Amino acid sequence: MAAYELLVKASAAKEIDAIPAKDRRRIVDRIAVLEHDPRPPGCQKLSGADKYRLRQGHYRVVYLIDDAARQITVFKVGHRRDVYR
Repeated sequence: MAAYELLVKASAAKEIDAIPAKDRRRIVDRIAVLEHDPRPPGCQKLSGADKYRLRQGHYRVVYLIDDAARQITVFKVGHRRDVYR
């Protein structure tokens, strides 16, 4: 199975930079896994949209999978209380 291209929006990169260092490393590692497995164990499809959610501690990564273009776009990373707003 060929790898997916991983795209991180500038706004999501800025949100990742704002996360404390101890949690940031784990989040970046979880995002890197998406290249090889876009639907890893623990991911969940969000209702009402073609978006997926990945949990890492108190933080959530919201991303979009385009199977036809083999691309994953990460567009929101944040604390669970703020990420879905």
